[in-house]
Amino acid sequence: RLTIAAYRNDLVHLASFLAGRGQALETADAAALHAYFADTRSRRLSPRTVARRLSAMRQFYRFLLGEGARKDDPTAQLDAPRLGRPLPKILAEEDVGRLIATAAAWPGQEGARLRCLLEILYAAGLRVSELVGLPLAAAQRDPRFLLVRGKGGKERLAPLSQPAREALADYLKSRAAFLPQTSGSKTGRWLFPSRGAAGHLTRQRCAQLMKELALAAGLDPAKLSPHVLRHAFASHLLDHGADLRSVQQMLGHADIATTQIYTHVQGDRLRRLVETAHPLAQRK
Repeated sequence: RLTIAAYRNDLVHLASFLAGRGQALETADAAALHAYFADTRSRRLSPRTVARRLSAMRQFYRFLLGEGARKDDPTAQLDAPRLGRPLPKILAEEDVGRLIATAAAWPGQEGARLRCLLEILYAAGLRVSELVGLPLAAAQRDPRFLLVRGKGGKERLAPLSQPAREALADYLKSRAAFLPQTSGSKTGRWLFPSRGAAGHLTRQRCAQLMKELALAAGLDPAKLSPHVLRHAFASHLLDHGADLRSVQQMLGHADIATTQIYTHVQGDRLRRLVETAHPLAQRK
């Protein structure tokens, strides 16, 4: 759904640009699309944003071509930008410990929810959309696992650590306080209900809560997000000897190449390994 929304916004943006040149989206020519991309690059957008916009355009015009609405594909000569592969942002284990300690001291029902969100993000490595979209039923089966529906509707079991299970059990005692007052159900559908239009905690609010927690823990809030905790989950597992295939399954990656990016951020562990295990490191 997020990808569809992004593509829709990209096409709306393109249509607005073309309207300023007196052309319609459906009938735009290659020269107009080249001009659009020249304008896009002049705005210093990231290569990934430019690449996504090009992908949206290509799919749109190929659809028109396939449906017989056009006789050509005006995107055929457009080149995609070269994408670097940025390394994930990682939290040190000590920083995660500070976040957990701060969340544990957070008072009241908000504190119980905050600790639960943090523990599940770090213990299970969920995407934030997977976390906020968890149904209540996902936590009512085997307490050692969460049943998670990931990208493409694929389901996986996410194991929970003992602290995460305790945080979840503690939160469930306070969960009713977050139910919409107009809810027709005494339990509600979502594990993390909200009084907002979505009916559950939003991705944006979850991210905001993490930044508030970082600030209280004395960390830079700009360096903490739900996705950074997912990165920390994977990297810390690998640091402690987990195999790449298991981490791939827990993250819900379809391709192990996506998981391999985490092997590039293990510099300290690999340096220590060489210094202690390599025979030449023992030479005086």
